[in-house]
Amino acid sequence: MYSLSPAHEKRLLWLLALTQFTIIMDFMVMMPLGPQIMQAFQISPAAFATAVSAYSWCAGLSGLFAVTYIDRFDRRRLLLVVYALFALSNVICALADSYSLLLAARAFAGITGGVLGSVVMAIVSDAIPAHRRGAAMGIIMTAFSLAAIAGVPAGVILGAHFGWAAPFILLVVLSALIWVAALQIIPSLAGHLSKHPPALSQVLPELWSLFSNTRHLNAFAFTFTMMVSQMLVIPFISPTLVAKHGLQPEMLAWIYMAGGAATFFTSRLVGRMADRYGNRRVFRVAVLLSALPVLLVTHMPDLAFVWILVLFTCFMVTVSGRFVPMQALMTTVPEPARRGAFLSANSAIQSLGTGCGAWLGGMMLSTTANGQIVGYGTVGWTAVALAIAAVLWVNRVKSAEHKQSAPAKELDAGVEPLSEA
Repeated sequence: MYSLSPAHEKRLLWLLALTQFTIIMDFMVMMPLGPQIMQAFQISPAAFATAVSAYSWCAGLSGLFAVTYIDRFDRRRLLLVVYALFALSNVICALADSYSLLLAARAFAGITGGVLGSVVMAIVSDAIPAHRRGAAMGIIMTAFSLAAIAGVPAGVILGAHFGWAAPFILLVVLSALIWVAALQIIPSLAGHLSKHPPALSQVLPELWSLFSNTRHLNAFAFTFTMMVSQMLVIPFISPTLVAKHGLQPEMLAWIYMAGGAATFFTSRLVGRMADRYGNRRVFRVAVLLSALPVLLVTHMPDLAFVWILVLFTCFMVTVSGRFVPMQALMTTVPEPARRGAFLSANSAIQSLGTGCGAWLGGMMLSTTANGQIVGYGTVGWTAVALAIAAVLWVNRVKSAEHKQSAPAKELDAGVEPLSEA
């Protein structure tokens, strides 16, 4: 464990939160821009879902591949290199003049974003003591709120006035500024390299060992289920509000801003509650509280704009509240020597679940002759059912400390542990 001063630790966490902010904004801004992108490229909801999924699937695969090398490099150097490539991917996206080029650009962005998410989680796990990781994850998760408060509304407004590509140009500028700050703030994080990473010939057996561990598989199944549940609903909120409820694209900015402003405060509160009452207990409560807003959003009748604003804010607060204890719980699953590899794999599973959720949601929806989107209610019930399944499954997600306290169960079905990395 690295020893950082409280001030340096706080600067590091907020820098990582800003890094996550650009990654999340890059992904999230596609959703409120959905009506404009669908019109610009003359594509269906299913094709738009494919564009959203391309980012997530590639993020998942790149995160999975990162398992083979993430523990071989200084965390600082790896973050700086991959973040520069992330900025380049947004340049290409902004210049896309066809649907196929847009897909390719989103895939490239997903490749870089998937690795960045793994590196950020590894840095938090290396630099922050376990008893403060719930609060640390609360700070990191404020990136979601910042993206919703500032990033997505700014992207929506820019898109409405200067075209759908304008938000991606903004992302390039922000990424350049954050990269310069990272150069100054992030210390060298290479202590794990003293463990002598395994030779490349050992990588595939170790990857097999990672996915053969029953405790890890339970955690991966939990992550995948929650991401599918979330992404069945979220990508289609904006297209539904525009097509069914007649909202103008500019009005979406206010909706995301209100929801993000609320979650900016509640994410840190949920993190502190998770540290005090336990990740599993807080997760269960958050899922149960989120069920009603999910169903109301997906079965929304015609409402005045102010009530849509209130409903969407409740939706964002409860849905984002599920992921603070979930992410904190994931950092406890691996042993310290395997943490980077496990979190990379978990990030990959998270992205694959995101892509599958968006794709399945798109397949469950259809567009009528007059442009109405139908089938969203069924999507909502499916999302709630999966979240409830995750509540029942969370007891199977065991920490490394739990394993060590039960020597009789130390090996999972005879699977050899990963070599220390």
